[in-house]
Amino acid sequence: MLQIKNSTAIKFFFIAALCLSCALSFAAQIAGTVTHLSGPLIAKKADGTVKILSLQSGIEQGDTLIAEKDTYARIKFADNSEIVLRPNTQIKIDQFSFEEDKPNNDGFTMTLIKGGLRAVTGLLGKRNKERFGLNTPTASIGIRGTIFVAEYVPPEANLAAYNMASTAALQLPSAKDGNAVRSDIEVPVTAILPLQLAANETQNPGSGRAPGLYVQVLDGTVFLRNGAGNLDVTAGQFGFSISFSRPPILLPNNPGMQFSPPGSFPVSLNQDNTNNESKSGSLICEVR
Repeated sequence: MLQIKNSTAIKFFFIAALCLSCALSFAAQIAGTVTHLSGPLIAKKADGTVKILSLQSGIEQGDTLIAEKDTYARIKFADNSEIVLRPNTQIKIDQFSFEEDKPNNDGFTMTLIKGGLRAVTGLLGKRNKERFGLNTPTASIGIRGTIFVAEYVPPEANLAAYNMASTAALQLPSAKDGNAVRSDIEVPVTAILPLQLAANETQNPGSGRAPGLYVQVLDGTVFLRNGAGNLDVTAGQFGFSISFSRPPILLPNNPGMQFSPPGSFPVSLNQDNTNNESKSGSLICEVR
């Protein structure tokens, strides 16, 4: 009887040790690494713990990265893709699965909670484009091999500017002599408002933008997708999504997107973005 109990105990401890080993192995899997940093960068782990990151810190699946107000951070992933976070940005690494010899296991999804980033496609995005996704509250971003900048403005950030522009957009001219404005005309606010704010921002930088997702494509093509429709955005174009229930639209010009990392952030790819990127070899990009 004692021998049987000892045998059962040994099996129990063996199984427990094996499970612990697997758990530690999974926890040790690093999705990416912090390669450049200009200020505080915080990672909120999946278990709720918080860690202050530094150069060469590992990024794991489930991490929520928080770039403080003066922080630019460059993250290099295992498939050679990268993101550069601008100040006041929060993003969650929902999933990262990559093995060079197992493309069927590929998967890379992130959620942009607020702020902005510049993303460069790596091997995963080139061989399995449909398995990369950047989610936001108003639309998801898919790729076809590309470099793009995405900024999400939450509703509370520029609510006053949004309300003012919304009111102006709805002020249709009145008419006399029997030509009164028809009340049955539906004003396409989703089209008028972003265009108006884009023009306003060009004339008065920093005046505020409508809440929503803004995307600029520097190379290649992305598509914006939500519950109301899909939109392709190609190199040199600007896309906008105001809500998940409204279709994304193209903007006629830069709506005030600026992305200027410090000079210590090197160029990773030689792309000729004449209109939107700095010609300086020391900058990743400078969008104006």
